Amino acid sequence: MLKLMKVLALVLFVAALALPMWLAKPVEGQGGTEALTTDMDAKTDDLFNGFGARGTPVDECVADPQPPTARGNGRFEDNKFIFSESEGVADGLGPTYNGVGCVECHQSVDTGGFAQDMEFRAGHITNGQFVDAPGGQLVHARGTDSDIVEHISTAETEKAFRIVTSAIGDGFVECIANGTLQNNVAAQPAAQRGTLTNVPVTEANNALRVGRFGWKAQQASLLSFAGDAYLNEMGITSKFAGGRSSNDPAAGTEENPCTTAEGVRDCTGPPFDPVADPEDDGGDVLAFADFMAATRAPGRQNPIPAAATRGDALFNSVGCAVCHTRTFQTAAPGTLINGGAFTVPNALGNKIIHPFSDFALHNIGTGDGIVQNAGQGSANQMRTAPLWGIRARNRFMHEGLNITITDTIQLHAGQATAARNNFNALSAQQRSDLVAFVLSL
Repeated sequence: MLKLMKVLALVLFVAALALPMWLAKPVEGQGGTEALTTDMDAKTDDLFNGFGARGTPVDECVADPQPPTARGNGRFEDNKFIFSESEGVADGLGPTYNGVGCVECHQSVDTGGFAQDMEFRAGHITNGQFVDAPGGQLVHARGTDSDIVEHISTAETEKAFRIVTSAIGDGFVECIANGTLQNNVAAQPAAQRGTLTNVPVTEANNALRVGRFGWKAQQASLLSFAGDAYLNEMGITSKFAGGRSSNDPAAGTEENPCTTAEGVRDCTGPPFDPVADPEDDGGDVLAFADFMAATRAPGRQNPIPAAATRGDALFNSVGCAVCHTRTFQTAAPGTLINGGAFTVPNALGNKIIHPFSDFALHNIGTGDGIVQNAGQGSANQMRTAPLWGIRARNRFMHEGLNITITDTIQLHAGQATAARNNFNALSAQQRSDLVAFVLSL
């Protein structure tokens, strides 16, 4: 009997040691758990991460969708519906714009994801400094009136297209603390070290926070990011409008003037823009922000191919992971972020995510020459593109002109020269394995 009790005690001891390995593995000493992920398949209903209430799919024959009145107090399905709506002139669309709705640019492979749509920016160099095109650097592709469709002159020598980015999982990115991003960049080798920029948070009276959204990391909160897009991509003003697209003192608070073939025209009121500002009371912008915040993180390919498993370690050894940071942990629930305007919720707090980006600006030889809010030194810097979910797109880099990972790697120069050279020094099989790893993300 005594022998049996000793054996039983030993079994219980071993089980106690093994139990942590069976549970979600935390970051040592911090209690983090892996964020919920989506399988990146539109046929699977797995986008919702638990932030706020889920609600039920909207049927407009029964009831209209209701936007939130504050961050987190709406319903995911209502927010998703609003995110997917198209706007018209009566809603304040335009008078110049790039898209009629969020989902038009954020749809593949699921609502909130990628698309092939692009925006266009332009300017010129004066005394060695980038200067916006007259009427603003953002030159819209569409208009509500043919008289104000935008055109630039040959004086604008700096021109750049930018492809849209995915918003899936961005709620977790919003909840990464400033210090976490700063410590990560500080640990990078000096030659590859990224640049983080403090940018204004619109809903916090322009308090500053480390930028992380957009190709120039020009926004730090999802509410600011959504207000920026509503204004600058659709021409709809709101109390959350922000995001400078010209040097005009009013930039970010009203539609830009129109850069037409006859010159710059003020098209911000009648007859071109008949809806009084603000054209949205803020409800739509809150819905956009909370929809993005409530999406799960992009998950890995399942099952993971054998080649991708072999390429995993190579991603580190050649130096890709220096800038494409694999893992972050979000701030703890209850932490105030965004200048005190948002409290990290349980669904997003202490979550381990794998975005494969440091969200910092780097010069890797592919910069577009455009300056936004990080100063003239940022003209040829771009934010490290997050690689999570990259298997869902086939157009790469900021202009979307590359269609293979190998060609994309060959464009890396400047701060990424060593990583590119290390990749090229691999055997053909190893290069193929590393590409397979990237396309499993």
